[in-house]
Amino acid sequence: MGYLEKYEEWLESNEIDEETKKMLKEIKDNDEEIKDSFYKELEFGTAGLRGIVGAGTNRMNKYTVGKATQGLANYIIKNNGQERGVAVAYDSRNMSEEFSKLACLILNANGIKTYRFESLRPTPELSFTVRNLKCISGIVITASHNPPKYNGYKVYWEDGAQISYPVDEEITREVNAINSYSEIKQITEEEAVKKGLYNVIGEEIDNKYIEYLKSICLNPEIIKKNAKDIKIVYTPLHGTGKKLAKRILDELGFTNVYLVKEQAEPDGSFPTVAYPNPEDPASFKLALKLAKEVGADIVIANDPDADRIGLHVKDNKTGEYILFNGNMIGLTVADYLINQKREKGLLEKNTALIKTIVSSNMTDRICEKNNVALFEVLTGFKNIAAKIKEFEKNNTYKCIMGYEESYGCLIGDEVRDKDGIAALMLLAEAATFYKEKGLTLWDNMLKMYETYGYYKENQVSIVLEGADGAEKIKQMMEKVRNNPPKQIGEYKVVKFRDYLNGTIKEMETGESYKKDLPKSNVLYFELENDFWCCMRPSGTEPKIKFYMGVRGSSLEDANKLVESLTEGMKELMN
Repeated sequence: MGYLEKYEEWLESNEIDEETKKMLKEIKDNDEEIKDSFYKELEFGTAGLRGIVGAGTNRMNKYTVGKATQGLANYIIKNNGQERGVAVAYDSRNMSEEFSKLACLILNANGIKTYRFESLRPTPELSFTVRNLKCISGIVITASHNPPKYNGYKVYWEDGAQISYPVDEEITREVNAINSYSEIKQITEEEAVKKGLYNVIGEEIDNKYIEYLKSICLNPEIIKKNAKDIKIVYTPLHGTGKKLAKRILDELGFTNVYLVKEQAEPDGSFPTVAYPNPEDPASFKLALKLAKEVGADIVIANDPDADRIGLHVKDNKTGEYILFNGNMIGLTVADYLINQKREKGLLEKNTALIKTIVSSNMTDRICEKNNVALFEVLTGFKNIAAKIKEFEKNNTYKCIMGYEESYGCLIGDEVRDKDGIAALMLLAEAATFYKEKGLTLWDNMLKMYETYGYYKENQVSIVLEGADGAEKIKQMMEKVRNNPPKQIGEYKVVKFRDYLNGTIKEMETGESYKKDLPKSNVLYFELENDFWCCMRPSGTEPKIKFYMGVRGSSLEDANKLVESLTEGMKELMN
């Protein structure tokens, strides 16, 4: 059935309400909008749904959310998880509150208990809650750092991590098996409460999460002694972070925390930013303005669901604020955690750190020097969480942290997703620790470069929306997959890894061989001089992403090298 037929079917269906039909009639003369709304089903992917809010099969609405939830319910029932229940959280995006309640009531109609937060909460707290309440699953309604028109639906399993193989595929089959919206069960909130199925949670979970955060703080006495000397500017970017970020900083003793007032309150339209993403330097405009007014040492931003974190650090020599990218944030936290645990005699022999394949190779040097085991996984925190689960199953390693270059850190193993609140706390702690020694976080970063090498990374994304965009991304990947370059820019390709086909090609000899690589649509290039490049389609956004990393003889040299390699990758895109 073509997109126009699907459009007409929705207009004529008794299963679609009049309000939705009214929205559809408003686009009747816009063929492009109709096509994008109906050319496919909004896919229940590796962790759930993500899409533009609106009417249609390729949109986030009560029908697509309902279908996903009914499929999840069917899977939970097959696994006898009704009594264990599902924890549900939501962020500040438009329709998040409505979708979260809808999901709860559909689960309740299937006899499944739910535990829904009384108001918006960060994604990492949802992961914590699933484990704390021993739920079989969790749902968070969020589109993370996507533009305002998006929303999403992320599913977690009993270990507190986003669903991964084989659970993700099994749930997807259940979702895809639903052929009619009439299969989605319904119940009223009043009836669900009466049956003990719909439960509200809040402060009691906040308290436990805050206590957990305090338990991973390594130098509380230094904070109490010196926190008055540290000035922190913080923005939740109109999202969920304010309540818990402010609380943990207050309770640890930080007295000079300045909120960006214009961005402090939840607002799904994100009026002060075009793109509520701490990876985007433009999102820091108001925060940096405030930082300069108050003389802040560090400037921190969380994305709307507070799993990602962005950081600027004041350079006392110039008075300017230096942007730390995701690798620099992860490396700062790793270096601080490892060194402080070692000094305190808390660094166990089986300590492990997990990074993704597109994260900095400086991590390898830090781990080598400190005898910490390093594991590398595909992008996405579900893969980091899966590795932690493997450690537990085999009783081998203890995870000190995991991180990826896209501004996410996981500390320890209690929360199984990236945690922007825990990262915020440790960065504030580290800034206080180093300030007592007369150093800034930037000074410490320079020391790390001197110790481990001048590593520099970059990432370029191309946004290609809609059906045409998806096809272009597919073609770009296939073109390189079928004809891998022997040289990127000025640098020779030594090895070419195709994670989708599970092959490695030696570029000098042309020899190819199978390798037990985790299956994903990722192409990775090992270059000479320990340089590397990688390309992959985003799993959550209409983007194709290109990553690259170098090691230079100085910071200036590394910057020039990564610029040169970036240009080489751009040539590859044409």
